[in-house]
Amino acid sequence: MTPEDIAPLFTRSDGTYLFARWGRPIAPIVFGVAEVTLSVVKGAIEAVVTLAGHRMAETDPELGANLMVFFFREWRELTEVPDLDRLIPDLGPLVARLEAAGANQYRAFRFDEAGAIRASFVFLRMDAALSDQPAEDLALAQAAQVILLWSDTAFADSSPLARTESGTLILRPEIAGVIRAGYDPVMPAVADDPSHALRLAARLSAGGAA
Repeated sequence: MTPEDIAPLFTRSDGTYLFARWGRPIAPIVFGVAEVTLSVVKGAIEAVVTLAGHRMAETDPELGANLMVFFFREWRELTEVPDLDRLIPDLGPLVARLEAAGANQYRAFRFDEAGAIRASFVFLRMDAALSDQPAEDLALAQAAQVILLWSDTAFADSSPLARTESGTLILRPEIAGVIRAGYDPVMPAVADDPSHALRLAARLSAGGAA
């Protein structure tokens, strides 16, 4: 991938460039699914974290769990989750906006003092479109989209996933390469200058991941 390919992945709809990766081990918790699906979701998260060269944890010392994934049928169910409004400011108005937009997913991030990701919240309203997806596909796509702070338009027109000729679902090789490059120890945890895309491209070239 060239810098011109990479920059849009972290250039937001308002034109600003912003990259961030997790600054602490990821401690996930999943709500609203059966035990068998729980293992699928956590397995997908672990696979993407391993790809990145990052770390998992049983608990986060500050938050307990710092990656929370919610599965539900209607957005209004979120307003009934105890204390969720303390984690998601203006939860009521947010739910109203998502309902009005007919959205089926939403991701929110929280950041530490340096700007690295400290927590993420994934909300999945299981409408017909999401319910038709195999759990493995849905889980891998969500794991890929929370491992970095991608642009809000990064995957608007294309999924981060692809299928091999044998039918196996994988991360698109170029997206996997960007994730690995983003977590390279020589790279910053946070960047807001578009020249960062040049550095990512250089790491891709050096690692043969492009």
